[in-house]
Amino acid sequence: MEVKEIWKERQKEIINDLDSLLKHIFVELPVSFRINTLKVDRDEMIKRLKSQGWKLKQVPFYKDGFILEEKKYAIGNTLEHFLGYIYKQEVASMIPPVVLNPKEDDIILDMAAAPGSKTTQIAQMMNNKGAIVANERYIQRMTSLRSNLQRLGVTNTIVTMMDGKWFKNLSIRFDKILLDAPCSGTGIIMKSPKTAKTWSVKTSEKMANLQKQLIASAINALKDDGVLVYSTCSLEPEEDEVVVDYAVKKFGMKVEKVKLTGFKTRKGITFWNNKELSKEVENCIRVYPQDNNTSGFFVARLVK
Repeated sequence: MEVKEIWKERQKEIINDLDSLLKHIFVELPVSFRINTLKVDRDEMIKRLKSQGWKLKQVPFYKDGFILEEKKYAIGNTLEHFLGYIYKQEVASMIPPVVLNPKEDDIILDMAAAPGSKTTQIAQMMNNKGAIVANERYIQRMTSLRSNLQRLGVTNTIVTMMDGKWFKNLSIRFDKILLDAPCSGTGIIMKSPKTAKTWSVKTSEKMANLQKQLIASAINALKDDGVLVYSTCSLEPEEDEVVVDYAVKKFGMKVEKVKLTGFKTRKGITFWNNKELSKEVENCIRVYPQDNNTSGFFVARLVK
C-alpha cells in the first residue's frame, strides 16, 4: 500500500530520511507490554515469564516496560494478561505518562482516557495513591476503559463521561493533566493502513481545531505551575507543534525539554506553512517509526 504523494512531500519538509520512514510505516510492530506492579512484583514476574521461555528486552526509558523479542505468544490470551499482571501496550504509548511524571499526592486528569492504557500506567506510577479523573466522551468506549481499570486493580481513579472541552467550566483544578488528543493517526499507519488512503490536509486541519479547543480547556483546568502533557499519534505539524504554539502564544505556557534515556527522539519543528512558530516548540519531541521500531508519536510537556 502507498501513502499519498502530498503526505510524502509534507514529510520531506520535516525529515531528511523519508525513504526510511516509508519503509517502516507499514512494518508490523514488535509485541510490547508492561508489568503491572499494582498486582505483582516486577522481579518475580520477570522470573515467571522467563521460566516460560519469554525473551524480554526492557524498554530503555521505562523500567516496567518490555519488548517481546520473539513473537510466539499471543499476549492477550495469556493467563498473566487475563489476571492483570501484564498489560499489552505499544512502546511509544508508554511515553506520555513517563513525561507527565505523576507523584503519589497528585490530582490528575486524563482528558481522553479510553481504553485506559495510559490511565492505568499513571495509576501504577502513583502506587494507587492520589487521585485520577479518567474522562471519556463516547459511551461505546467506556466499556474498555472500565474493564481495564478493574482488571489491573486500579482504585485511585474516578471515571467520567463528558466532552473534554467542558472541563474549563468546572471548579476543580488539577496538578497535572494528560491530553492524549484525538488525531488523524498518521503515526500509526502500520496499525490502521486505511489511514494512508483516508488522510488529507483537511483532516488534520479539522483535528487541529478540536485539539486547540481541548488544550484550551485543559489549560484552564490546570493549577498554576501545573504540568500538561500533550500528545498525539500523528506526525502532522498542524496537530502537533502548531497546537503547542497556540498554547504558548495564547496562554503563556512554557514548554520544558523532554529527554528519554536510550531512546531516539527528534526536536519539534519551529517553521511550518510559511509561519514561524515559537522557539519553545523546539522542546517538544517527535518519535519516528524508523528510529526505534515503534509507532510515530508527538509529545510536549507544558507548564502553566
